Amino acid sequence: MSSEAANPSALRGIWDNLKSTPKRMYGSAFRSGSPKTDRTRSSFVFGNVFLHLHSVRTHIWSLKWSTTMGLGIMTTAAFFITLVTGILLMFYYKPYPDVAYQSMKDIHFVVPTGRFIRNIHRWAANLMVVAVILHMARTFFTASYRKPREFNWLVGWGLLVTTLALSFTGYLLPWDQLAYWAITIGANIAQSPREITDALGMTQYLDIGGLQRMILLGSDEVGAEALIRFYLLHVMLLPIVLLLLMAVHFWRIRKDGGIARPDDADELVSTDPKENYPVFTDDPQKTYQLAAVVKGTTPAVGNGPERTLPSMPHLFYAELGVLMLTTLICLALALISDAPLKEIANPMIPENPAKAPWYFLGLQEIVSFSAFTGGIGIPALCWLGLGLIPFLDRERSGSGKWFGGPGGWTLFKWSLLVGFGASVGIEAFAIHFGWLREWFPSIPQLAITFINPGTVLTLIYALFSVWTVRRYNSTRAGAVALFTCFLCGFVVLTVVGTYFRGPNWEFYWSPSDWPGH
Repeated sequence: MSSEAANPSALRGIWDNLKSTPKRMYGSAFRSGSPKTDRTRSSFVFGNVFLHLHSVRTHIWSLKWSTTMGLGIMTTAAFFITLVTGILLMFYYKPYPDVAYQSMKDIHFVVPTGRFIRNIHRWAANLMVVAVILHMARTFFTASYRKPREFNWLVGWGLLVTTLALSFTGYLLPWDQLAYWAITIGANIAQSPREITDALGMTQYLDIGGLQRMILLGSDEVGAEALIRFYLLHVMLLPIVLLLLMAVHFWRIRKDGGIARPDDADELVSTDPKENYPVFTDDPQKTYQLAAVVKGTTPAVGNGPERTLPSMPHLFYAELGVLMLTTLICLALALISDAPLKEIANPMIPENPAKAPWYFLGLQEIVSFSAFTGGIGIPALCWLGLGLIPFLDRERSGSGKWFGGPGGWTLFKWSLLVGFGASVGIEAFAIHFGWLREWFPSIPQLAITFINPGTVLTLIYALFSVWTVRRYNSTRAGAVALFTCFLCGFVVLTVVGTYFRGPNWEFYWSPSDWPGH
C-alpha cells in the first residue's frame, strides 16, 4: 500500500468533510434521527426548542376535532401571522404625526404588495381576537378551568386582555380620521370615572379619570405623545408580554396533564384496550427500609400510555393543518377586503358616527347612556367574574365535556333564549322609547349611571343565574347561565353598534337611511 493511500492528503480530507457536511449538520440538529419509532419520536419532541412544550404522547380524546376545534392553535397562528406582517410594515412606517399618514399612503400605493401585507395584518389581528374569545368560551363550556388548571385559566385570562390591548393600540397607527376618533372615544372612556367624581364634587381632589386618560395618551389630547406611546406598546411591550404568557400557557397545559377530558374518555374513544402497554397501579408495592415509594400528586400520576398516540407526528400535523387553514383564511380575506384608510386625522372635523374597534362597540352602545357603566363598571365586573370562575366552581361532574354538569344542553339552550331575548328586548325598548334622560331631562347623571340599559340587562342576567343555581343546586349551572347570557349580550350589542348606529349614534336600519350632508 502506498504511503499516499495510507495517509490521504489534507486537501482530500477537506473535500470529503465538505461533502459529508449536510448530513453532519442534520445529525447535529436532530440527534435522535428520523422520528420513525416511538423512541425517536419522543426524543424528537424532547430535543426541539419549539416542540418540547408538548407532551411526548397525546390522548386520542385531545386529538378529536370536536374537543378543541383547534381554536388555541388558530389564535397562536394568527398571532404569528400578525407578527411577521407587522415586522414587514415596520420597515416603511414612521411613528410621527406629520409623516405617519403619508407612510401609510406609501404602503398602500407605492410599496410593492404593501396594501396586501397590511390587509393580511389587519385580518389576522381580527381573526386572533375572534379566536381567543371562542377559545375562552370553549374552555369555559367544557369546564377546563377546574383543578389543576385554575392558574392556566388565569394565564388565558391575561392573554385575552393582552390580545385586546394589542389590537387596540394598533388602531391609532394609521393616523387617519377613523383611527384618531376611535382612540378619542377610548380616551373618553378611560376618563369616565369623572362621571362619578363630578357628581360627588370630588374631581378637583381625586381625578381618577383624568389620571387614566393621561397615562393612556401621555397628554390631554390625542397627539404625538399618544402615537409614540401606542406604537411602543404595539410593537414591543405588548408582544413581549403576549409571548411570555403564551409560553407559560403552553407549558402549563403539559404540566396540568394535557387538555381536560372526561373521566370516561378512554371508553369513549375506544373499547379495545392495548394490552402491550403497561398499566400503572395506584398503590406502592415495595418499601425500601424506612422510606416508602408513595403515590405523587401531579396529574400524570396513575395515567399510563393507554389510548394515547405520539405527539410527533399526530399532534404536530394537526397543528400544521390549523396553521395552514388560518393562513388561507387571512389570505382569502386580504384579497377581497382592503384595510380601511380614510382622510388624514383632523381634530377640527369629528367623525360622525365615531366608532371604537368592533370588539368594543358593545361597550360603546352602553357608553352612549353612561360612560362609566359601559367603560369601567360592567367590564370590571366581567373581568373579575372571569377570574373567579375556577375558584367558585369546585364541582367535578362534567369536566372535559361540552356543557357538562347539571342542566347540560337544556340549560345552555334556555340561557341562549334568555341572553338573546333580554338583550334584544332592552335594546328595542331603549331605542323606541328612549331612557331616563329623555323622560326626565333634569335627572341627576348619577341616577343614569346606576340605572341604564347595561345595568338593567346585567341585573336580569344575574337574577337568571341565581335562579339557575337554586334550580340545579349547582355553582356550575349558575356560571353556565351567566356566561352564556353575557356572551349573547355581547353579540347583540356589538351587532347593533356596528350595523345600526349612524350619525349622532341614532338608530338606522341601513346606512342608506342616514341623513345627507
